[in-house]
Amino acid sequence: MLNPAQKIAQLNREAILSASPAKLLTMLYDRLMVDLHRAKSAQDSANWGAAAENLLHAQAIIAELSSSLDDSAWSGGAGLRSLYVFVTQLLIDANIQRNIQLTAQAIELLKPLQEAWHEAVASPGGPAVQHAGVNVG
Repeated sequence: MLNPAQKIAQLNREAILSASPAKLLTMLYDRLMVDLHRAKSAQDSANWGAAAENLLHAQAIIAELSSSLDDSAWSGGAGLRSLYVFVTQLLIDANIQRNIQLTAQAIELLKPLQEAWHEAVASPGGPAVQHAGVNVG
């Protein structure tokens, strides 16, 4: 018999395994923003260990987003990759310098992307958007 934490973990695994590529993309962005907000909160309370953990996890998510990006699939691919590189450096600097403003800047840059991907996925008649060579929308 599974305890409640194990049940939640199992449900999360099942949700990930059954999600479409478009849904996975939005799930990654959602978790990325959770990590960034947790890091910012930890930085605000000088909990540097928790801040570092969340900033590192956010960097891992950005690395996954970047590695799945097919630059040739759509005209915005190269620009999005450049943004991922820039934000990764912001997060490295935010961690090393313990700089909450850099974390906030990363949130400001990524929040509109999170919202745009959610909007693209939710609009059945909207334009197709490409990420990782998969039609989203």
